[in-house]
This record gives sequence, C-alpha cells and structure tokens, in this order.
Amino acid sequence: MTVTSRPGVATVEAAARAIAPYVRRTPLERSDALSGMAGCDVYLKLEDLQHTGAFKLRGALHKLLSLDPARRAKGVLTASAGNHGQGLAHAARLLGVPAHVVLPESVPLAKLVAIQRAGAEAVVSGMTYDESHAIALRLAKEKGVTYVHAFDDDDVIAGQGTLALEMLADEPALDTIVVPVGGGGLLAGCGLVTSARGVRLVGAQSDGAPAFARSFAARRVTEVAPRTIADGIAVGRPAERTLALALETVSEVRTVPDEAIARALLLLLERHKLLAEPAGAAALAAVLESEGPLGKRVGVVISGGNIDPNLLGKVIQQGLASAGRYLAFRTWLDDQPGRLHALTGILTNARINILHVGIHRVGPYTSLGRVGLDVIVDTRDRAHALSVLDLVRDAGFPAEELPDTGPQADQ
Repeated sequence: MTVTSRPGVATVEAAARAIAPYVRRTPLERSDALSGMAGCDVYLKLEDLQHTGAFKLRGALHKLLSLDPARRAKGVLTASAGNHGQGLAHAARLLGVPAHVVLPESVPLAKLVAIQRAGAEAVVSGMTYDESHAIALRLAKEKGVTYVHAFDDDDVIAGQGTLALEMLADEPALDTIVVPVGGGGLLAGCGLVTSARGVRLVGAQSDGAPAFARSFAARRVTEVAPRTIADGIAVGRPAERTLALALETVSEVRTVPDEAIARALLLLLERHKLLAEPAGAAALAAVLESEGPLGKRVGVVISGGNIDPNLLGKVIQQGLASAGRYLAFRTWLDDQPGRLHALTGILTNARINILHVGIHRVGPYTSLGRVGLDVIVDTRDRAHALSVLDLVRDAGFPAEELPDTGPQADQ
C-alpha cells in the first residue's frame, strides 16, 4: 500500500504557524522516575495540559482554518469518541462557526458535557464510534455542512503532526517517539515529521482494540470489534489514508493490555501528579512493557487527560491490583471466639493494612463448625503479596489467593 500524494513536513510546519495563536505549546518533560524504570531517557509530551485536555484541538483547528471562509461559515459536523468532538467544538467557537458532534452512547459524561459547554450541538447516537460516524455522514449531507473526520483527513493529520515538531524542537536528541493509536491520525501526522528527521516512530494500541496494529501487520485495513478501557483509541477500523502513511513512516505498532494501561495511568498520578485518560497513557504503557528500551532518548505522548471520574476510580483500582498493590485471599476459621482477632492480629503486627473483611457463614465457602473469610490487604508489590500469603499460612490458616478485584469495602 502506497500513498500517491500526501502532505509533507512542510505542510505540518505551515499548520504549526496557522494554529499557533490558538493552541498551547505543551511542555516536554524528562521523567527521572520513568527513565529509571524504562532503562532509557523518557520525555513526556503533556498534551493532557492542552486546551480541551487533548491533542485533538490541533487537527480540528487546522482543518477549520484550511476551509474556504464561505464554506466554513455554513458549519461543521463530526463524529467523535469525545476528544475530537471537544477539539472541534472549541475550534468552532474560537472561529465563530456552528458545530455539531455525533457521539456514541458510551461517551463519558465529562466529554459530552464539555462539548455542550463549548456551544456545539451534541447528538448521542450509535453504539460505537464507527456507527456514530455513519450517522454523522448522513447528517452532514442533510444539513449541507462540512464533515470533519477525526483522522481520515490530510488537514487534520497535518495539524496533529505539529505535536512532533514541538517535541523535536524542545529535545532534538530524541531518537524515538511513541504515540497512542486509534484511527491513526496522530501517528500519521507525527510520521510526516519523524521520517523527515530520521527519528523512529512507534505506535501503541490496546490489545482490546488492535485494529491499527493488525492492519499494519497485514498491510491492509483490518476491522475488529473494540473492547477496551481506552475509549479515546477504541476505533474498529483505521483509514486507508492513515494506514498508508504509517506503512511508509512508522517502525512498528505495539499492543498492550488494559492492565498495563491502568498501571501507566497510576504511575503518572503517583510519580508526576498528572491525570491522563487511558488512551493518553497507552504510549507510556508500551514503553514500560517493552522487554528492552525502545531507544536511548524516547519521547512519549500523553495524548489526553479527559477521563470520567467514575471510570478513574475503577482504573486506579485495576492499576493497583495488576501492579500487586492489593492482595485478595480466602481463608477458613474455626467458628470460635477470638479466631478472627488472631488472624487480624498477625496482619496488624506485620503492619499490613486491612482494606476489607467479608465473613461467609452460609453458602459454599463454609462447613460445619467453620466460617469462610475473604480478606483484602494493601501490599507494596507482587513479592510482598506472596510473603503475606506465606505469613498467613505459616500461622496455621489455610489461604488461597482470589482474582484481583481491588478493594470492595466501599462498593
């Protein structure tokens, strides 16, 4: 698959000049903590600090600025999982353009409200982004307005690529850049820059929504049914345009499990006090999950921070659990006074914080004269969790580990 005509780095440079008055030049920060974990110098491009909380504003603005003024004045319409819609709504408000956004029913409430506050008309229709996209194309035709695709558009792609220009201007020694991938607009835009500068480009995608990774490997568009916590990159089918550009400019596209994305999000919170949405943490997850360093100086795009507060709590719990920061185990006690106190005393003496205790006096976990006990405790890491199990067993209590569930006490 090849591209017969395409924007180049000069197009991206022109886009950067056009959108400069409207976007925030987000910082590129070296992370000592993450560099130590990854075995290379890690630089974070903090697009979670961008206006609207995500990089999508760049492409949306460049598209609107590229339209003929008369055509632009009639209005624009798009389909979005959330961030592109926010970007287009904000750009339209800046330029005084009517905007309409079609969103899937799974859209996080925070993103829906942000789009409405920006003054765009929000239409919630379709179970997935791809269904919303089909509905939006029909509505754009009916309304006689311009459809602005989230990634299958040269102007949008060039606008997204401005992010890579900033990264290499701030740290010219970067040898690798890692970006999250959904439909591939950001990846393709960055590829226009990195290929001209001799920098390796790596895409990162959830293994629950691996459409681009599979398409890249097969060298043709492949469709999947996405299922991932990373709603911002939950795209079932990439565009021919973005895939073709990626095949010319991208070194590889990696997939990571949602558990790794949750751990990366948690690390950003703990080590840097940065709030990323799951899609925004996917590139960091790929760097940390790599068996070896992806380069010597690696730029990692934190693409957005628009996470629903309800999802945030669940993702943090998943991240803690998959990092070994919780231990959930089941044990059985003689149904006698003092036995529960003996168990909790052992844990307390070892300075182990107990998060939850559930007692089963009836049901399949009990027997005559015994009760079942489900316990969740805080642990430092996986090794510590295993040592806690040994401690309980050495004290004479049978114990079997339960699947990672996170704390249940407040649910």
